[in-house]
Amino acid sequence: MIKMEFELYLKNLNIEFLKDHPLKDFTTFKIGGKARYIVFPRNTKQLVEVLTLAKDEAINYIVVGNCSNVLISDKGFNGAIITTVKIDSFKIDGNLIEADCGAMLSQVARKACEKGLKGLEFAVGIPGTVGGAVYMNAGAYDGEIKDVFEWAEVLDKNLNILKLSKSEMKFSYRHSRLKEEKMVLLRAVFSLEFASKEDISPLQKAIEFSKRRREKQPLSYPSAGSVFKRPPNNFAGKLIEDASLKGYRIGGACISEKHAGFIVNVEDAKAEDVRKLIYLAQKTVYEKFGILLEPEIQFIGEFETPLFMPENVQNRR
Repeated sequence: MIKMEFELYLKNLNIEFLKDHPLKDFTTFKIGGKARYIVFPRNTKQLVEVLTLAKDEAINYIVVGNCSNVLISDKGFNGAIITTVKIDSFKIDGNLIEADCGAMLSQVARKACEKGLKGLEFAVGIPGTVGGAVYMNAGAYDGEIKDVFEWAEVLDKNLNILKLSKSEMKFSYRHSRLKEEKMVLLRAVFSLEFASKEDISPLQKAIEFSKRRREKQPLSYPSAGSVFKRPPNNFAGKLIEDASLKGYRIGGACISEKHAGFIVNVEDAKAEDVRKLIYLAQKTVYEKFGILLEPEIQFIGEFETPLFMPENVQNRR
């Protein structure tokens, strides 16, 4: 594929894109090298068109949302990063919410709470898109996307459009069929319940969750949220703190003093700084407690620092 042909295609369809632009401008971590292209389709039709071209012409691509749960390599990405953030419409009809892939989950959740619908209060503080939330079965405060999920329209790896029900999504902890089979969400429908007079107001509950989040999480620094999945019957942050790593710094990255489950960008951190801290936390916790921490964040690009993987490790989840 000649580069100019791809650019011409995007221009002819009036699809916004950036060329050789730093990805750190679009990640909540404020980390990431340049991408050959960053593409911004405005609707699901354009998204399908761009993906079809990239697949047909063997262009390396990755679909992302708000980049709130990713670490992108300092080397960047030699291909097309296709972001869904402009595909952001949603509507509420009774107790059902239909949302496009790029709609911000926090905005969808807040609007639902304002209408007296319960079930998404946990999501008001989650900074990702609907697509990313379904992909990861995002959750907080004992709530998960699977609890309210009804059905979704998705693209399989061959770009066929499928409609998947909740039972077909294979939801589990921070996992879905989308992740397993490299599918792309186009839109999703959630089914909520109207709060009764006896219930705590959904909006009040959401406000309380947001307050707890501000108090416990290091929101004043760029990060990608919780770095590791929760180990069975334990907490990653507590294990890292008990391993005496709270506040440990490499380069511009630091294991948060406020919550050891977060790695924060305190001073122009590099992706390799973060990867080194991830490796250190995994290795130290495993050696002290025999528990292997599994990253929750997604990695894009090539990294020099590996993830820690001891021999003969059995998956516990």
